[in-house]
Amino acid sequence: MGMWASLDALWEMPAEKRIFGAVLLFSWTVYLWETFLAQRQRRIYKTTTHVPPELGQIMDSETFEKSRLYQLDKSTFSFWSGLYSETEGTLILLFGGIPYLWRLSGRFCGYAGFGPEYEITQSLVFLLLATLFSALTGLPWSLYNTFVIEEKHGFNQQVLVTIYADYIAPLFDKFTPLPEGKLKEEIEVMAKSIDFPLTKVYVVEGSKRSSHSNAYFYGFFKNKRIVLFDTLLEEYSVLNKDIQEDSGMEPRNEEEGNSEEIKAKVKNKKQGCKNEEVLAVLGHELGHWKLGHTVKNIIISQMNSFLCFFLFAVLIGRKELFAAFGFYDSQPTLIGLLIIFQFIFSPYNEVLSFCLTVLSRRFEFQADAFAKKLGKAKDLYSALIKLNKDNLGFPVSDWLFSMWHYSHPPLLERLQALKTMKQH
Repeated sequence: MGMWASLDALWEMPAEKRIFGAVLLFSWTVYLWETFLAQRQRRIYKTTTHVPPELGQIMDSETFEKSRLYQLDKSTFSFWSGLYSETEGTLILLFGGIPYLWRLSGRFCGYAGFGPEYEITQSLVFLLLATLFSALTGLPWSLYNTFVIEEKHGFNQQVLVTIYADYIAPLFDKFTPLPEGKLKEEIEVMAKSIDFPLTKVYVVEGSKRSSHSNAYFYGFFKNKRIVLFDTLLEEYSVLNKDIQEDSGMEPRNEEEGNSEEIKAKVKNKKQGCKNEEVLAVLGHELGHWKLGHTVKNIIISQMNSFLCFFLFAVLIGRKELFAAFGFYDSQPTLIGLLIIFQFIFSPYNEVLSFCLTVLSRRFEFQADAFAKKLGKAKDLYSALIKLNKDNLGFPVSDWLFSMWHYSHPPLLERLQALKTMKQH
């Protein structure tokens, strides 16, 4: 009887308080759910200390241990940064941080001679102040992630002044055309075989900022370009040149060790893929284009945008939404956007995110199958292992964490699918 009375009392609260309470409750529910999933995956990192049998012949214990320790450090960082972010957001809501910042931006506008009727000007000042606050509170976490975790595990290649290069990477990266040769010829042949309108192939010096590997294509209609990170190409990787110079490929005498052992160690430490494996990776990426995945994602994105703005138009006039966040006398459009898209749509966004993750995993399997049709299954198999090694990806995943978070299927699942493809 008491429980039902409490529920009745909760329902009888003013609408704005119910909305505010629901927002906080949902936010912390999602946080606790994410923490639960992360702890499941962290348990995998802690307990899986040996290379899985499926990878015993192709992944050495040293690389496996490096990957395990890297992921452990990242999970610890994610826990504390996530806890801070959730606590900060809750305190901002509880103590009226949003309306306070809006009033503060109004004061600044007033000093400059702009009254309350200049809502757009006040909105711009509000955004500036919010961005500065976010940058200042987030900077220590960004610095720690880049210069402690990434540096510790050998991925960071920055100096402090270029820390924001990720936001404007094209201004910092050097794009050079892939030189004429066998690789470029084979890329052009493969593109032509599937009617991909390739115009140029570039190599980007991503190694200046990070040693993570990547490849992508861009462009509209009949004018598309392929971009390969130098870290993806074995013969372009700066790391490989350093390893070869430091280790020496051949011992001078028997006392210095067995030459085959040295070669094996150097090969294991090498970064990037051979030409055949690069082609397999591109076959996978081109599969996304050929199978229409890119277009489908654009259509889904546009439909989602239309739905969100339609609901925004319906909800923007509801005074109780503004009152729930401390805006009793005014209803600024920018604040309405913030409230509706960041807080009210949170449940919808969580469901949508999960559905898109499931769809993305399906697309990845389909792109792998497309690469297999091009005769690249064996090379893609080995390329995925090398890329996992280069990026210190951990090959073992908790099924629930993986299902919720991984837009790409776990390595072992992709390898098993490719193995099945090769057998057929």
